[in-house]
Amino acid sequence: MAVCARLCGVGPARGCRRRGAAREQRRGGDGDSEPDTDTEPEEASGVAVAAEDDEETERIEGSRPSAGPAEAGRAPLSLLELPPELLVQIFGSLPGTDLPSLARVCTTFRRILRTDTIWRRRCREEYGVCENLRKLEITGVSCRDVYAKRINPRVKSGRFMKILPDYEHMEYRDVYTCLLHRYRHILGLWQPDIGPYGGLLNVVVDGLFIIGWMYLPPHDPHVDDPMRFKPLFRIHLMERKCATVECMYGHKGPHNGHIQIVKKDEFSTKCNQTDHHRMSGGRQEEFRTWLREEWGRTLEDIFHEHMQELILMKFIYTSQYDNCLTYRRIYLPPSSPDDLIKPGLFKGTYGSHGLEIVMLSFHGRKAKGTKITGDPNIPAGQQTVEIDLAHPLRLPDIENLRDFSELSRIVLEVQEQVRREEQEEEQRQEGEDRTQQAASQPAAQPQGGGEGAEGEETAAGAEGAAQDKAPASQPFVLPMGVISRNEDYPRTCRVCFYGTGLIAGHGFTSPERTPGVFVLFDDDRFGFIWLELKSFSLYSRIKVSFQNAEAPSREAFDEMLRNIQSLAT
Repeated sequence: MAVCARLCGVGPARGCRRRGAAREQRRGGDGDSEPDTDTEPEEASGVAVAAEDDEETERIEGSRPSAGPAEAGRAPLSLLELPPELLVQIFGSLPGTDLPSLARVCTTFRRILRTDTIWRRRCREEYGVCENLRKLEITGVSCRDVYAKRINPRVKSGRFMKILPDYEHMEYRDVYTCLLHRYRHILGLWQPDIGPYGGLLNVVVDGLFIIGWMYLPPHDPHVDDPMRFKPLFRIHLMERKCATVECMYGHKGPHNGHIQIVKKDEFSTKCNQTDHHRMSGGRQEEFRTWLREEWGRTLEDIFHEHMQELILMKFIYTSQYDNCLTYRRIYLPPSSPDDLIKPGLFKGTYGSHGLEIVMLSFHGRKAKGTKITGDPNIPAGQQTVEIDLAHPLRLPDIENLRDFSELSRIVLEVQEQVRREEQEEEQRQEGEDRTQQAASQPAAQPQGGGEGAEGEETAAGAEGAAQDKAPASQPFVLPMGVISRNEDYPRTCRVCFYGTGLIAGHGFTSPERTPGVFVLFDDDRFGFIWLELKSFSLYSRIKVSFQNAEAPSREAFDEMLRNIQSLAT
């Protein structure tokens, strides 16, 4: 602000103001650029300062009469001498968080910053808002708001129009300060705390709304189908300078809700009218409706008794929250040119539990699959599979591959090799520690470190050589006796690796890592054979462009993984 004051000829001292006034008199100024000398303190700080001003029209404020003939050829000495149209362009290129400080410099700047064109540009560049408040149609509020109109039968009677805000009397400054900037901390990818089940929520700026979209896997076992989504809450300006939070849960349309930012990377939602979640037919009608939405079928269509119990258990557990949930931020995994495939989110089959969402990430010579949604056996946040990229598997020919015992023999041999290597590594590390403690000279320490680095390079080279020798594609078929929820799996694969999968009893009791086979089919699909369970899981990439989901750094992503796993444990 001091820099701006010097540029416009306004200083904090009385002498500066006197000299500025004298210069204006000598130039024949009309006094419009007089500095703001109000003694009243600002009513608010930050972005809210600019939002508390009176309503102004769309025209550019703060213009002055044109310069005289003597001033026409002279270069401007301060920002105040620039044309207001140029100042609008300059101010519009600044971050929205800096504009309130700029408004405190002088009355001219404050009047110019009331121009709605500046705030419209900030809404568009910082949050992607492209809608025009002056030409907004009811049916074009948001591309995804059609979802709410489609599932709500009451919309046909015109009631949907009554719940829309009166945008014609709003300004982009109100949209920026009272909606976008105020709730910017909840934008991104989140995991709700729903016990072992978890979930995936993406909070985005959608039109002139902020909407929380819950993403659900497709109906079991169609793993290649697109993701389903539904709104859980939305925030918008019902009146000027007043943001409204509405719960979208249930089948009776939007109703009153509340959002609280608990701490960094965590917020909670609360529904203030849970009676909107109830249905006239009672719990039975609610269960039937939930079952059709969640599984795409009725209870009579599910013949497996154990699956019926799991479905009923999930309904009872999840429905008790009534959309009063706590969310924790998650990030998409960062990628590297050395990764086997592009990391990201995948949907996979998990037997009677249906389809679940897994995050695949790469960590050096390891790849990890972390559950974003879970089940009573392996809850969300746990590491469901781990792939050892340093130990590729050479599958037998197609005839021998059908023999489950032959595949088990190959995997168990690699498991024994991995176990020996881990023991040797532990013994070598213990020997280095004893040597370092007994050595009288520290020069021996770099020698051991060099050997370790050389060993890592050798292992990495062996991994690369194994991948180079592997054919581009090879026939693949599941061994006899291996159960798969989806028989439409690829019949060719690129490469296979040794891995381990996490299994446990109900309630995550007696967890154990068991050997398995990671099968890479293509860039968007992979599978895992669980030897202990004699089952096969097929995973397909989630092709959704999630907004505000990139990790700020590799360290932030690793910390996020540790946090969600510790909470699940």
